[in-house]
Amino acid sequence: MNKKNKYYDIYLELETKILDGSYRAGEFLPSEHELSKQFEVSRETIRKALVLLLENGFIQKLQGKGSVVIDRERYAFPVSGLTSFKELHKAQNMNAVTKVIKNEYKTLPEDVRHYVSLKKGAKAWHIERIRYLGGEAVILDKDFLLDTEIQAIDNSILEDSLYSYLEGQLGYEISYAQKEITVELVTDEDKMLLDLHHDTHIVVVRSAVFLKDTRLFQYTESRHRLDRFRFIDFARRR
Repeated sequence: MNKKNKYYDIYLELETKILDGSYRAGEFLPSEHELSKQFEVSRETIRKALVLLLENGFIQKLQGKGSVVIDRERYAFPVSGLTSFKELHKAQNMNAVTKVIKNEYKTLPEDVRHYVSLKKGAKAWHIERIRYLGGEAVILDKDFLLDTEIQAIDNSILEDSLYSYLEGQLGYEISYAQKEITVELVTDEDKMLLDLHHDTHIVVVRSAVFLKDTRLFQYTESRHRLDRFRFIDFARRR
């Protein structure tokens, strides 16, 4: 467990148990006291983890009773969270495979450069991956890593988890993202790389990703087949 962010590791473990059905909708999580004993941490650390579960729509706090699991459907793509594909794959038991089709250091395309407001000629690591679900190519992910200190990353790492490597091995603190979601006409590239079944449109999620110190770190463009995912958010009245 990451000593620096124990509460976040606990949040991820509890999130996984909710999504895989270990804790079912309508059931109560163990008490703060039981969880603190289970994870060998303070109750304050447990409270921080529970706040994340609350804010991300996994639990509801009931006065005098504890934390009850909220009913959520599976195979939904979280819009508001910053969840890696591997984390989503693991949490929702997907039959998923990732294949790297591009991994090169290059000048940013003009549309990307304008989106992230960088100077002309700016360069980045350009990574493209196809996500296969049930043997079908349904997602095309395009990533541009904008930090000039990043070196070449092996394809085997990219086919496992880019974020696990960046956070666990390189120590980056990836914090938040600004996202834009559109439905667009498919391109010739989409037709060539994805199994679209004569679809004419595709869902595109563009994100500018920032580090904890607010530095712009990454631009992503994720192109999804229309019928394969539902995009969800969780709203709570303040």
